[in-house]
Amino acid sequence: MDRNALINRLNWFYGLELEQVDLYTAQSKSVDDIYLSKTLERIAVIEQQHVDNIADKIRELGGTPAKTGDIIAPLLGVAAGKITGLIGPLAILKADIRLEEKAMRDYKDLIIKAGMDQELFDLLWANLIDEDLHTAWFANKLRELQKVKRNARIAELQK
Repeated sequence: MDRNALINRLNWFYGLELEQVDLYTAQSKSVDDIYLSKTLERIAVIEQQHVDNIADKIRELGGTPAKTGDIIAPLLGVAAGKITGLIGPLAILKADIRLEEKAMRDYKDLIIKAGMDQELFDLLWANLIDEDLHTAWFANKLRELQKVKRNARIAELQK
C-alpha cells in the first residue's frame, strides 16, 4: 500500500475511533447500570488512546489527521450515543457489538494490506485486540441482561 493510501486509510480509522470515544461517553451517561456505565467510560478512554496513536502515526507518515474527523465524528458519536441511550441497554450493547465487529474486520483488512512497518503492524494489532475484548465484554453483558429480563418475565408469569 502506498503512503498516501495508507494515510487515507488511517484517517478513516481516526474518524471511526473519534466517533467511538464520543459514542461510548454519551452512552455511559445514559444508562443506570453502574457497571455498564463505568465500562463504557473506560472503553472511551481506550478508544481515545487509539485516536492519539493513529494521529501520531499519520503525522509520522507525513500526513495530517483529517479535520473532518475532528468535527463530524464527535457529532455522530454523541448523536448515536444519545439515540441508543434512549432505546436502552440491550440496544446499546447490540449496536456496540456491531460497531466493534466492523472495526475488527477493517483492522484485519488493513493489517493484511499495510506492508512491513513493524510499528504500524503492532499498533493495528493492539487496536484490533482491544476491539475484540470490547466486543466480548459487550456480548457477555448482553447475555447477562437478557437472562435477567427473561427471569423477570418468568417470575411475573408465575405470580
